[in-house]
Amino acid sequence: METNLSRAAAFLAGHARLIDRRRFDLLAGDGDAAAVLAALAAYRNPDGGFGWALEPDLRSPESQPAGALHAFEVLEEVGGAGGFGGPLCDWLDSVTLSDGGLPFALPLTDPAGTSPIWAKADTTSSSPQITCAVTAAALGVARHDAAVRDHPWLARAGAYCRERIAARREAGFAIEFRFMLWFLDAAHDSWPGADAELRRLVGFLPASATLPVEGGIEGESMRPLDFAPFPGPLRDLMPAEAVEAELAELAGRQEDDGGWTVDFAAGSPAAALDWRSYITVHTVKILRASAPR
Repeated sequence: METNLSRAAAFLAGHARLIDRRRFDLLAGDGDAAAVLAALAAYRNPDGGFGWALEPDLRSPESQPAGALHAFEVLEEVGGAGGFGGPLCDWLDSVTLSDGGLPFALPLTDPAGTSPIWAKADTTSSSPQITCAVTAAALGVARHDAAVRDHPWLARAGAYCRERIAARREAGFAIEFRFMLWFLDAAHDSWPGADAELRRLVGFLPASATLPVEGGIEGESMRPLDFAPFPGPLRDLMPAEAVEAELAELAGRQEDDGGWTVDFAAGSPAAALDWRSYITVHTVKILRASAPR
């Protein structure tokens, strides 16, 4: 799993948005949390939520659940610092629907450059996909930040996720299924029922632990490292040989310019470049976390 970090750094210097350059510096041991939080703050709105294309395919400025997902990801990387977590949960509570779930997206103030999956989203009903994704990411921050851990929104959203997962009888849509697994993985230490549900849902995967993405581009699929990118309870349930093969393949997909690419269609030229920025940092995180110690 050889990865050329200097080439990745060069790619990010020439192509990446500032938030991902700061995240990479922190990951590589050359940065600090304050710099990451300063970059993250540029995407923050006065209501406590995040927008402004923090989710690359959603370019509109208003706060969105997808923005919260990416913000929590960054906050986990810096150990929950910055005081952003509590206000973000306040905002999420304000847009959570009566059943405890989040809408896939909220109405856009400016649809320019935004992918149709967001621009045409149902804004009035709860989405298990985005709710499980955001809640899983929030649980990661909750380990470090009491303002998130003790917030009533997290309990509401967690109850919604557990209810939808309990009703699941097949894998279904691959991306939604991935985030259900992520929720169970993140909840493993805080919910006694998580282990049994995680094992039950993993049982819906084929032997390859790979599912095609319905409606995606040709060949788009969720693979073992999409389901279980980092070591932990979920990774332990994946076929070990498939994971090792995926890790070797992932390291080998570093492009000549030092970056990685995504295997799905971006919503705009700006998003395509932002996704390369994001996925390069994400890939280095996976490979470093998975390296033998």
